[in-house]
Amino acid sequence: MRKRRLQTRGLMGEINMVPFIDITLILLIIFMVMTPFIVQSQLNVDLPSAKAVNTVSEDNLIKVEILKDGQIMVQSRSTDLIKLEEELILHLGKAQEKTILVQADKTVPIEKVVQVFDVAKKLGAAKLGIGVINK
Repeated sequence: MRKRRLQTRGLMGEINMVPFIDITLILLIIFMVMTPFIVQSQLNVDLPSAKAVNTVSEDNLIKVEILKDGQIMVQSRSTDLIKLEEELILHLGKAQEKTILVQADKTVPIEKVVQVFDVAKKLGAAKLGIGVINK
């Protein structure tokens, strides 16, 4: 009789996964409910307000615009990437304290903007700025 009892109670070959799945689903539901509250509480951003639109004087500012079609304009004069260095040398002159503002259309690939920045840094521009063409 004793032998028979041991056989019915034998070792379990599997782990019962149902309790683990229940706990996992409950935790998932808790995180899904709490996430919007956590995200909302951490997105309070106080953006600074600008009082002056342009803090750089127009004499020290060189505007480089990159249009939709890839055309580059330096101070409203058309040029291309190859002649950009020559054009910037003319505008920079001996004064290296000038700021170069690169304004690009939102459809222009970022690689074009980076290429203009590389040329400006190579020439030793004091400051670089980036903007969007408002047209």
